[in-house]
Amino acid sequence: MRFAAFRSLPSNVWILAFSQALAMSGVPMMILVGSLLGAKIAPDESLVTLPIAVIVIGTASATIPVALAMRRFGRKGGGYIGFCFGLAASFSGYQAAALESFGFLLGSCFCLGVASAFGQQFRFAALESVKDPSDFGPALSAFMTGGLLAAYLGPEIGALGRDLVESPHGFAGSFVLLGCVILTAALVFSFFKERRSVEESVEVPTRSLGRIVRSKVFLVAVSTAALSYVVMSFIMTATPITMHEVCGFSLDDTKRVIQGHIIAMFLPSVFSGWLMKRFGKGKLMLAGVVAYGVVIVVGMRGQELVHFWGALILLGVGWNFLFASGTALLPSAYEPSERYKAQAANDFTVFGCQAVASLSAGWFLYSFGWGTLLLACAPLVGVALFVSVIQIRSERGR
Repeated sequence: MRFAAFRSLPSNVWILAFSQALAMSGVPMMILVGSLLGAKIAPDESLVTLPIAVIVIGTASATIPVALAMRRFGRKGGGYIGFCFGLAASFSGYQAAALESFGFLLGSCFCLGVASAFGQQFRFAALESVKDPSDFGPALSAFMTGGLLAAYLGPEIGALGRDLVESPHGFAGSFVLLGCVILTAALVFSFFKERRSVEESVEVPTRSLGRIVRSKVFLVAVSTAALSYVVMSFIMTATPITMHEVCGFSLDDTKRVIQGHIIAMFLPSVFSGWLMKRFGKGKLMLAGVVAYGVVIVVGMRGQELVHFWGALILLGVGWNFLFASGTALLPSAYEPSERYKAQAANDFTVFGCQAVASLSAGWFLYSFGWGTLLLACAPLVGVALFVSVIQIRSERGR
């Protein structure tokens, strides 16, 4: 029964999932390469996590312009602009590795963040491709399942390309491989068939953005998605440095933990849509909160390889449940004619909060240590618990 809903999904959903998975493999690649290359060429050790934070800054700062571009050029035209930013990230990253330029590395990360902002709009395009709102969960699950490819491919091209092209500290070839993958993603995306809604061709009265964002449904949706990203980014950004630079684990061990984490972010998508449809969004949110709580407990137990594995796997599962629930809930907060401004407000809030978490992760890690960083996430998990209870009560009331 879980997979019957997948079989009935339109081809657009699968095209979006595959092309997005290929294009976004750059993010997990940069989580690995950006941290390790940054540790070699950054002017100060406190800046080594800055490249990862700049990805999120690029995403957050681009959310509103991206929504306007999507409205002006459509999902397909906007998608191609996003791929161009991905190619710019590949070129700048190559220059960073070849010239030992921290500035080029930050430029690469920023372009990758902008490309990610365009890619994030694909999840809304996937939801718009289905006719029945009850299929939002399965459509989102199918779309997010594509992230499994990115989870494997990203770190692999990072490691395989390390010595592919000669450069002072390696990794120049990683960005060459990334450019090839992005071109492939653009080719897959060319098969996407866009459908413009009736509301886009006629003047339809819309509510002000203030009224939309003050609604209970919008607040619950955006809070859930934002909290999922803040906790995940805060811990994940600090993990490669803690493992490789502080604890002395090998590049292979660090790569495998990051791969396992990203796989855990997307593998639950195989069944999370069915769980959402079966038990409701609120209970799935609660399951994500529980997973985040266990992350803190496991991480505090020690800094052996098993602790990093356990914490990062659970971190991925918790993110999936919370982010999928918040995203599937969001369309209930707006009318089709209001979608671009509502989606822009949602993504600006979510990725703005994520940017703050990523920016502060390096400073927090070097100032207070891994254990305190984990404990700092506890209040945020408490807020997520409160929001999930509100959603559960709301669903029971209906």
